[in-house]
Amino acid sequence: MDSTGKEREAVQLMAEAEKRVKGSHSFLRGLFGGNTRVEEACEMYTRAANMFKIAKNWSPGEQQVLSFCCNSARCVGPWGCSRLVCASVPAAGNAFCQAAKLHMQLQSKHDSATSFVDAGNAYKKADPQEAINCLNAAIDIYTDMGRFTIAAKHHITIAEIYEAELVDIEKAIAHYEQAADYYKGEESNSSANKCLLKVAAYAAQLEQYQKAIEIYEQVGTNTMDNPLLKYSAKEYFFKAALCHFIVDELNAKLALEKYEEMFPAFTDSRECKLLKKLLEAHEEQNCEAYTEAVKEFDSISRLDQWLTTMLLRIKKSIQGEGDGDLK
Repeated sequence: MDSTGKEREAVQLMAEAEKRVKGSHSFLRGLFGGNTRVEEACEMYTRAANMFKIAKNWSPGEQQVLSFCCNSARCVGPWGCSRLVCASVPAAGNAFCQAAKLHMQLQSKHDSATSFVDAGNAYKKADPQEAINCLNAAIDIYTDMGRFTIAAKHHITIAEIYEAELVDIEKAIAHYEQAADYYKGEESNSSANKCLLKVAAYAAQLEQYQKAIEIYEQVGTNTMDNPLLKYSAKEYFFKAALCHFIVDELNAKLALEKYEEMFPAFTDSRECKLLKKLLEAHEEQNCEAYTEAVKEFDSISRLDQWLTTMLLRIKKSIQGEGDGDLK
């Protein structure tokens, strides 16, 4: 069956599921098998959602002309004697949402949360805000069940939607922070640190340097005594020092001394040596020496966009330096 056929079948399943739900509300149905009809409707909504997925119909769209089987005794087969109807076509996200609500009605919290996540994943392809609404509904259920690790995972998904689709960095930060809190509560410190590092990177970009410094120092301190992670500590102390440097040169000098004392291995790192060259160039207001030190570092360890941005901000504080680059 082609995608159009799957879509028509899905719409018909949605209509049948709705009838089952309405039928379960009657007094006699409620006494005799009301829940059974709700369970059947739930299964139909899920089947419809999967058919919409095959048809790549993720989110309700504009009205379309659809054909439906009349379901009469004279019907010669599926779509054999169809009638045309102009209707707003539901979609995978909507169908999963309906299933989620019915699962909750049946007191099946896990299944409800799973369906809300499925709805969110479907909506992500067409309606980012509705995807967030569905994922938040799933998070509420998971936290109520004490499933904080799963809730944290979905907070990260929401943060990524805010990053890539809705471009709202403040809200992305808030969800990464919430995910980090949940991971910490579950002793998943590595996962918590990954979220916090995202927060720090964005905080620095938004010129919230003190917040970024605190996170980089915290993660650096947590990793420097771990045999498997200690080599990453130099990167975090380097980034913290750059944030200090943007705010005040003296702060950067004091921070550098503190990091060397805390983590002696930092002294021999290329990052620490670069910082010392940059501090010297900045103190002398020598733009050429500053640029040369950065170019030398970049020739071995390529600078990413975040480091380039921070180094440019520092360079602009050198007297007479305008909106130049690092070349």
